[in-house]
Amino acid sequence: MVTGVDTLETRELRYFVAVAEELHFGRAAERLGMAQPPLSRAIQQLERRLGVSLLDRNRRGVSLTGAGQVLLYEGRAALEATVAAARRTRRAGAADSPRDRLVLGVKAAGAHELLQKLLDAYAAEPGAAEIEVLLCGFCEQEGLLRDGRADVALMHTPFNSLAGFDSEELMAEGQVAILPAAHPLAARPALSLADVSDVPDLPLARWPNRGVYPPGNGPEVRDQTQLAQLIALGRTLAVVPDSARSWMWADHAAVPLTDAPPVVTHIAWPAHSRSRALADLVRTATRL
Repeated sequence: MVTGVDTLETRELRYFVAVAEELHFGRAAERLGMAQPPLSRAIQQLERRLGVSLLDRNRRGVSLTGAGQVLLYEGRAALEATVAAARRTRRAGAADSPRDRLVLGVKAAGAHELLQKLLDAYAAEPGAAEIEVLLCGFCEQEGLLRDGRADVALMHTPFNSLAGFDSEELMAEGQVAILPAAHPLAARPALSLADVSDVPDLPLARWPNRGVYPPGNGPEVRDQTQLAQLIALGRTLAVVPDSARSWMWADHAAVPLTDAPPVVTHIAWPAHSRSRALADLVRTATRL
């Protein structure tokens, strides 16, 4: 039986997450648009109700206890889930939707051929839902799926995390280095990660929020056009899935990498989804 001691209100979670992220009651209160005293009281009441200390308070400020770290992680996930629930419910009940609609999050220029085959095959299915393709930057599909802006996504490991999602593997491919066509390395039949990780005149591009190797020490790139331009200008090189050849320019060259891990494309969706349209889309994807 679930009691009041075992439940948390959304308001309480918002208060605690703000304090835990700011580690300062004054800044957290300003962020929340409230006065500091009631915020402090709310956190104290939450600690008493849970029977644990969430924050260590001293003259220098506050820090998280072990229990506080757990609640910060769980609280963020719970708040994301409430936002996602509201977005998906609003989308499902939209009065102007003539039929079911799914939002598919995909990385711009990622696995273009697979995406086109999937959309064409699903559109031919009886009663197919309308698919809105939501293009995003590097590694952003995960956030779109977690906060409800997307119902389903094409994810790529090892770059995306599949934790908390259901998924099906669709394809695996090698990785290539994309370089300026005139660079000496472009004439090589193959390269290793070591070869491209320390090129004095051509630093490796850095992706935002990409916590996997190679880390890169060159310019940070956020979209395909920016990356393509920087490579053509001889300012950077990139390590990308083999399917990224589809957006290469004449000024680019692609060289296979012998020791890079394969990139696996998955179709992923929230584990609790009961959408029939989503289930049909997944079945279509796995048949491909």
